[in-house]
Amino acid sequence: MLANYLIGLREGLEAALVVGILVAYLVRTGHGDKLRLLWAGVASAIGLSLAAGALLTFSSRSMSFKAQETFGGVMSILAVGFVTWMIFWMRRTARNLKGELHGKLDAALAMGGFALAVTAFIAVAREGLETALFVWTAVQATGDSASPVAGAMLGLATSVVLGYLLYRRAVHLNLATFFRSTGAGLVIVAAGVLAYGFHDLQEAGYLVGGGLSRVTIDASGILPPSSWWGTLFKGLFSISVAPSRLESGVWLAYLVPTVYLFLRPSGGRSTAVQAPARQHEPHEPHEPQPSTPAQPIAG
Repeated sequence: MLANYLIGLREGLEAALVVGILVAYLVRTGHGDKLRLLWAGVASAIGLSLAAGALLTFSSRSMSFKAQETFGGVMSILAVGFVTWMIFWMRRTARNLKGELHGKLDAALAMGGFALAVTAFIAVAREGLETALFVWTAVQATGDSASPVAGAMLGLATSVVLGYLLYRRAVHLNLATFFRSTGAGLVIVAAGVLAYGFHDLQEAGYLVGGGLSRVTIDASGILPPSSWWGTLFKGLFSISVAPSRLESGVWLAYLVPTVYLFLRPSGGRSTAVQAPARQHEPHEPHEPQPSTPAQPIAG
């Protein structure tokens, strides 16, 4: 539940920030009448994300055992690929996110209302589809459908509240630090999901890697699957307490270099992402200047 709360919180807050920036820009530039088109795009993206989650769930149930394991393994690997791309994309573009969105919105306004709805749809659908895919793979990895979904929904609800408070300037949050911390946590979760994906492919018979019976270490004695701490371990790391040699190798091969690349200095001074301004502010706020360390958002 905690791992999926982190997924829902991070993905949801990214979407909430994007929507907040778009709404503030439309209002300040005198295009408040176009807000209904923006919200139509947001609603469509949410509907698509829910449909994708339902499609993944119901399509996998009608498959044979081998097909289910193959499908789960491939989807797990794709989910890790999407999430890894997302956290590095946000790390690279966070400081320029606002200007990039303003440019896209100007182009959409010049093209007409439909283009505006599409811009909002794409911005939110990307986060929603990543969330649906990652939560689905977490359900497969843990064997529990209730807790991962509940965790993700709670994370999304928290992100909506935080996004609104940031928009209203009611809270101060250093978004650069937030995305860096949650990104590191997601790398750990993604490593477990990737290992479980290879586990599925082993069960389907496509990979050998020493076989499922040849484990690296069996920690079931101290982390029994029926115990709450064993369940917490599997929910946080999405990896078996008795992983095969292939699973352990994949876990380490992904985790170590990805954590290093994500946490190493980017070569420039850090900058906090600026929250969207309140709609009644008459002027565009200045972009934040680089500083060391990153400064929290001013209220």
